This record gives sequence, structure tokens and C-alpha cells, in this order.
Amino acid sequence: MRKSFITLATVTVVGLTSSFTINTVYAETDLQNKKAEVQNERSEVESKLSKAEAEVAEVLVELDELNEEIKQVEKALESNQKMIDDTNDKVKTTEDEIAELEKEIEKRSEILSNRMVNYQKNGGNIGFLDVIFGSQSFTDFISRVTAVNKITSSDQELINQLESDKVKVAEKLDELSELQTELAGMQETILAQKEQNDAKKKELSKKEKSIQKKIEDLELEASQLASIEAQVNREIAAQRAASNPVVASSGNNNSTKSDGSLTQLSKKTESKQSAPVAASNAAQVAINAGYPHLGTPYVWGGKGPGGFDCSGFVSWAYAQAGISLPSSTAAMQSVGTKVSYSDARPGDIVFFDTYKTNGHVGIYLGNGKFIGAQNSTGLAVADMSSGYWKDHFEGHVRRVAN
Repeated sequence: MRKSFITLATVTVVGLTSSFTINTVYAETDLQNKKAEVQNERSEVESKLSKAEAEVAEVLVELDELNEEIKQVEKALESNQKMIDDTNDKVKTTEDEIAELEKEIEKRSEILSNRMVNYQKNGGNIGFLDVIFGSQSFTDFISRVTAVNKITSSDQELINQLESDKVKVAEKLDELSELQTELAGMQETILAQKEQNDAKKKELSKKEKSIQKKIEDLELEASQLASIEAQVNREIAAQRAASNPVVASSGNNNSTKSDGSLTQLSKKTESKQSAPVAASNAAQVAINAGYPHLGTPYVWGGKGPGGFDCSGFVSWAYAQAGISLPSSTAAMQSVGTKVSYSDARPGDIVFFDTYKTNGHVGIYLGNGKFIGAQNSTGLAVADMSSGYWKDHFEGHVRRVAN
């Protein structure tokens, strides 16, 4: 009877212990599953956080680049305004010169007219004959006739010279007026670029604030998930301590692992523009000629490495490839063969309608990029697939190298 009781007790204890162990295992399994879910969520949040930080870094780099471009545009505005002011002064000076010449011409004409009246009044002969017959001798007669002719001839020559000077000054005034129009167009182009840059800066600043807010939210979520995971680890440790005190006393090997610091902001490094390869030999030579001179300042009428304007650069670049092109956009817009933009290839010449139709020109590089002398940035690679240059490109493309 005693033996049977012990056996029953043993069975009962074993049964209770097994039930407790099974319940403990189930409880810990649930906690481990919960921990895994929390860890997965933390991993996703930290991945999003890392991406957001990278986005902020890129925006900051874009802002730095844009601020530098804005500085260059402002310098271009200041420089172009100085040229406008200087040109206006020259126009005023030239107009004053023309006014003085007109006064001188009028004065000389009046003197000449008065002399002719004195020589030829009353029908045109009497005064002249009086001058001649007033001579004391034949020699004096010849001298008087010669003097009259020289006076009238020299006065007429002076008037002719004044008229010639007036024509030259007028031509100079026309040239200055054309330059005024060109500079006004440039100023309009630069101002448009400045407005576009200012708008882009506002958008980037807005984007930066939005991402920073996203980072703050993600950091809070990551912190909350870390707290939850720590609580789950404590519950797992408590379950193990309750089921196996010996193991619990040896320490918990599943303690929360240090998260480490968050990913640091990384800055995007600038990469230098490399020359494309899909171009004819001559076109490639022209393209490659420009790269060493990136950053060269814009100079009105510049046709050499010390300074370029837009058409001057294109003409100079192709001269390096042995191809002669005119150095004005007006003459350049009809050279070579016209091709559609969809068929454009590196080395083709692209035109933009700025202050006038085909007012700006550059060399196409492919992938929506072109190299050209901009009055705001100097010689630079620009994007014609978006922004200002896209808005002013009407598809005019010329091929000068096959």
C-alpha cells in the first residue's frame, strides 16, 4: 500500500512538473517570438533612419552646391550690370559726339553759305566779279580766283570730313545699341536663373526640414522599440529564473546587445565630369578640348582659353579639331546639317532661345547634358533635361562633324 502511494505521488509530481515545464516553454516561446518581431521592427526603423540620414546628407550637399551657384549668379549679375552701366555711359558719350558733329556741320554749312552769298549775290555773278575785278594786276587776279576756289573747296572738304565722322560715330552708336540689347538679354537670363535657384533652395530647405522631422520620428520609434525589447528580455530572464534557478544564477546570456551609435551623416563627393565616348573623332576632340578649361570666366566676345562667350567657345573648340565655324550664334545657327533632338549625339551643336531666338549655343554631351560658356557660371557642363535650359530649348540641333 505504501509502495503504491509513493508511486502515485511520484507520478503526480512528475506530471505537475511536466505541465509547469510545458507552460514555461510555451510562455518563453511567445516572448521569443515577440522579441523577434520587435527586433525586426527595430531593424526596419534603423534602415529607414539610415536612409533618411543619407537623404539629409545629400540635401545638404545640394544646398552647398546651390549656394555656391547662387554666389556665382550674383557675381554674374553684378558684372553684367557693370557692363550695362559702362555701355550706357559710352552710348551717352557717343550721342554727345554726334550732337557736337551735327552742330559743327551746321556751323560750317552756314559759313560756307554766307561766303557763297557774298561771292555770288544778286544773281550769282556780281559779287564774284567784284572780288575778281577788284584786283590790282593780272597776278592779283589769278591769286584772288585761286583763293576763292581754295576757300570754298577747303570748306566743302571739311564738311565732307565731318559727315564721314558722323557716319562712323553713328555706326559706333549702332554697335553699342546692339550690345545694350545683348546685355539686357543676358541680365534677363541671369535673373531667370537666379529666380530658379532661389525657388530650388526653398524646396531643398523644405525637404531638409521634412526629412529631419522624419528622422526625429524614427529615432523616437527606435527608442520605444529598444525599451520594448529590453522589457521582453527581462520577462524571458524572469521565466527562465522561475523554471531553473541554477541557470538563472549563472547569469543571463541573452541580455540586450548594445545598439551602437546611429549611422553618421555622409557627404556625397563631387565627381568630375568625364568626356563621353559616343562621338565622331572631330566631335570628340572638340568636346575634350573644353574639359580642361571648365570654370573659365565668361567674357563678352571671348574666343580663347582666357575667356569665352557661348559662340566663341563652340568656334574655338571645333577649331581644335580642325573645323572652322563662325563665332556668332547668328551665323552659327545655319552651319552643318540640322538634326532632330531625338537623333542628337555628342558633339552636335544645340541652341537655346534666351533673350532672342538661338541666343545661346553649346556642345551636346549626351544624356541631356551640354558644355558651354554661361554668363552666370563661365564654361561649365549644364543640364538641358530640366529647369531653365529645358524651358528655353526648342529642339534646334546642328551637326558639324560626321
